[in-house]
Amino acid sequence: MAKHYIPGVNLVGDTKKHSTTDQLEMIKNAGFGAFFTGWNHDRLPLWTEEAAKRGLIYQSIHSPFGGDWKVSHMWNGGEDGKRVTDMLISCVEDCASFNIPVMVIHPFIGFKDHTPTQVGLDNYARVIDVADRLGVKLGFENVEGEEYLAAIMEKFWDAPSLGFCYDTGHQMCYNEGKRMMALYGEKLCHTHFNDNLGVYNPRFTWENDLHLPLGEGIVRWDEVMDDIDASPYEGVLMCELTLANKPGSNRHDVYAKMPLEEFYAHAYDRVTRVINRTIDEVKAKG
Repeated sequence: MAKHYIPGVNLVGDTKKHSTTDQLEMIKNAGFGAFFTGWNHDRLPLWTEEAAKRGLIYQSIHSPFGGDWKVSHMWNGGEDGKRVTDMLISCVEDCASFNIPVMVIHPFIGFKDHTPTQVGLDNYARVIDVADRLGVKLGFENVEGEEYLAAIMEKFWDAPSLGFCYDTGHQMCYNEGKRMMALYGEKLCHTHFNDNLGVYNPRFTWENDLHLPLGEGIVRWDEVMDDIDASPYEGVLMCELTLANKPGSNRHDVYAKMPLEEFYAHAYDRVTRVINRTIDEVKAKG
């Protein structure tokens, strides 16, 4: 029996121009059935209410990972490590309170360090213990610092809350095209579908992470869907897109000029083509 997949997308528009409520309406009208946001404790009651009115699945919160909440502090210990750990626990608690099933986590941030530590595993153990108790899935994402994801997966593989968030673009530009689903597909609980051009600027790796609409880069979507179909997972297939250019690139200018409703419709067309395995028809037309 064929699996059932529900297309989802993040909120991509500037909320100063288009409120979250208005964007949820656009997402619904485009055809999406689900969405995700970042973490904002004060806004969660409104967002969950507006999602419910529209019959949208609020599938995940993406926990903070940079700036004041840099997740690499988790691996260094000290007060900063404790502070970031406490933040992640608060985010898990909000997911549970508002019936949001998945919290996405970057295991690490940064390109220079490659050595997981016991203190980092101990900090993540605190987060995992709370998620186990509250019934929230933790979608650990394939990002830079692949060793840190591997250490978490090995240590906590049997934890009920342990999950894998599969980012197709990161696979191309951070994981050197390695098929991450072959390693962690059994734990798949969430996706970040997006496209890019691979590593076209090796000096500044993060600039390669373009988060283009599907079919507008070099991701092999047939392989992506083969791997997902072979996994136990079905449900929401979430896109993670952006309207913002990376430095030195103008790839997103065409999307930024679109009316936002048109961009969401474009994104929906592309993800449904991936699900239906007709995306190559678009790519063949150039």
